[in-house]
Amino acid sequence: MKISPTRISRRAEAVTPFYAMEFGKRAAELEAAGHDVVKLSIGEPDFGAPPAFLAAIAELTDGRPLTYTGALGLPELRSAIAGFTRDHFGADIDPGRVVVTSGASAALLLCCAALIDPGDEVLVADPSYPCNRRFAESFGARVRLVGTTPETRYQLTAGLVDEAWSPDTRGVMVATPSNPTGTSIPFDELVRLCTGVDSRGGWRIVDEIYLGLSDPTADGGGPRSILTADPGAIVINSFSKYFGMTGWRLGWCIAPDELVPVLERLAQNYYICAPTPAQFAALECFTPDSLALAEARRAEYRIRRELVLDGLRRIGLPVPVIPDGAFYVYVDVSATGLTAGDFCDRALREAHVSLTPGMDFGEQTADTHIRLSYSASADEPSEGLRRLGEFVGGLPAVSS
Repeated sequence: MKISPTRISRRAEAVTPFYAMEFGKRAAELEAAGHDVVKLSIGEPDFGAPPAFLAAIAELTDGRPLTYTGALGLPELRSAIAGFTRDHFGADIDPGRVVVTSGASAALLLCCAALIDPGDEVLVADPSYPCNRRFAESFGARVRLVGTTPETRYQLTAGLVDEAWSPDTRGVMVATPSNPTGTSIPFDELVRLCTGVDSRGGWRIVDEIYLGLSDPTADGGGPRSILTADPGAIVINSFSKYFGMTGWRLGWCIAPDELVPVLERLAQNYYICAPTPAQFAALECFTPDSLALAEARRAEYRIRRELVLDGLRRIGLPVPVIPDGAFYVYVDVSATGLTAGDFCDRALREAHVSLTPGMDFGEQTADTHIRLSYSASADEPSEGLRRLGEFVGGLPAVSS
């Protein structure tokens, strides 16, 4: 009996690889073959989850039943997230607007399912995190990449959105601070952008996953959520970065009241609920000790950033815009004579340093820029930069 080959959907065929993960996979293969690889390609904090969270997980694995929670999440966790948003980001919100999800990815999944119809145009910055736009495309959106420049900090502005808006545009996805650039939209500009979209009846998803890792403001204050100025915005956040809990797959979104029951129905059908043990243990993230630890880690990332920026200057690899959050730098490698893809490929093969090429993040910097993540331990970036210095110094375009 002849078995027919499986027919793959056009949607799946159109999805390109996530090159950060691809280079991470190749780095793991080199390690398995006995090579020492410095991994600067994936944004995964090396600190791990807070000790109080891990202690709570250990206690929860005593055989007690861990049943489904409600699709919106544990009420006490939703309240804790609302309190965190108020105390750290200045937005006083009703806990009923908080939707706990299985990672920020599930939050984006729900929001895209709730807001997008086939043919809707969605505006996204170029460069930007690729997976966000893949969610939109999966629900039939035509994602329009809007080119940005170092002058706009590789971020959308109100003017760029005004110019790009068309009769088919339904919404905008922004991330501040951004992956891959680590740059933020100045808050007043973000408010202007969101106000303009709102005036057109458009939705705006603001990814604040790295907001907790932002630098202090010029007056020494903390970062502000867009919800302090635009309560109708949809905000995405996660336990993965600020709290260092990548593998525990726990995130949240804060949505307008009328959208919450829609998201609840979708969550019930898509994945029932976020992981129950992680939800219970995550309450320990909001204790004074855990929050103090997270703040100390934020300060450590700033030290690592300065180390990386200094090392790149010595190598001669420019960073067009200095980041002010997250744990990434976006590096221009065009002077090396290599495309970004070739640079990353050869750096991995010859120097055993794993990086991410710009082709992951858009079109206009695809061949000229790479992303370096300094979320690894302090020793890793130092050794990686030493190896990159030797690698770059040996390239013909540089040595000549």
